[in-house]
Amino acid sequence: MKPTPTFTSADYKLLRELILQSKNDTNAKEANQLSQELDRAVINKGNSIDESVIRINSVVTIEDVKANKQMKIQIVLPSSADVKQSKISILAPLSVAIIGFKENDQVDWELPAGIKTLKIVAVSNS
Repeated sequence: MKPTPTFTSADYKLLRELILQSKNDTNAKEANQLSQELDRAVINKGNSIDESVIRINSVVTIEDVKANKQMKIQIVLPSSADVKQSKISILAPLSVAIIGFKENDQVDWELPAGIKTLKIVAVSNS
């Protein structure tokens, strides 16, 4: 069973605005998937949230469960994305797959070649 994502109300509002801006973009599919995740999410009214939950600007270590390979990325707003620095846009498919989840959660990431299972190994929100 898929875990339920959690967001602060501030992140929730920001992501909803991003989705509205992205509807006609090339990443409309990802915006739609993100919208579906937000629809089923738990929203914390304050801005305090468990430190192990992935948010915008989180640095995350994820593991491809089958390949047993880890990678470290930072989830950022589209304007700050830089693949060379491992800064991945919140609207990228990988970010959409893991945003709102926490350490030790396992999530499925849909790829053209099939579904990858990712384990969230570590989350840093400094």
